[in-house]
Amino acid sequence: MNPLAHILEHKVIAIVRGADPRSLLRIARALHAGGVRLMEVTLNSPGALASIEEVAGAMEGKVLVGAGTVLDPETARAALLAGAKYIISPTLNKKTIRLTKRYGAVSIPGAYTATEILKAYEYGGDIIKVFPASASGAGYFKDIAGPLPFIPLMPTGGVSLDNIKGFKEAGAVAFGLGSALVDTRQAVTEEYLTQLTERARQFVAAVAG
Repeated sequence: MNPLAHILEHKVIAIVRGADPRSLLRIARALHAGGVRLMEVTLNSPGALASIEEVAGAMEGKVLVGAGTVLDPETARAALLAGAKYIISPTLNKKTIRLTKRYGAVSIPGAYTATEILKAYEYGGDIIKVFPASASGAGYFKDIAGPLPFIPLMPTGGVSLDNIKGFKEAGAVAFGLGSALVDTRQAVTEEYLTQLTERARQFVAAVAG
């Protein structure tokens, strides 16, 4: 499986932040049942590295697992050794990008301004995470695509069922979905998992449509 091609094909990355490690595999299975094939475990979650290893092993060939909120190359390396196939950051760190690429993984650094976005791409970022996307909306993506049409962009932060179509039409190649998809503040009951599968289906359908 080519991780970058997989991300570009399936587009919806479910961001799981702060979940109970004991529930993470159940969450992954519920997302998969709804058609989501990409899951980001943020490294500021409890037991994040062990969770990445567990889910990556149990869901191999079903859900491609990545690590999020990666701020430095040392943390990126630990996540990659645990089984992460892509590294996502909220910020731009050249050394983190280079380390990720050295390990043959997908680098998705965070940036916001045109200058930051171009730097992130020049440093080797495969897809540039525009964060927070809610601060500007889809119109900003159209503006950035004017002078920088060759840079793949992924909105994250504030993407919802109400606005995801606009981001897609503006040229986004993937979408980072946090609490609008996976709300880890709720208890992970069977009812919650059923609702999660349905939300996943809705997002996948919105992107496909």
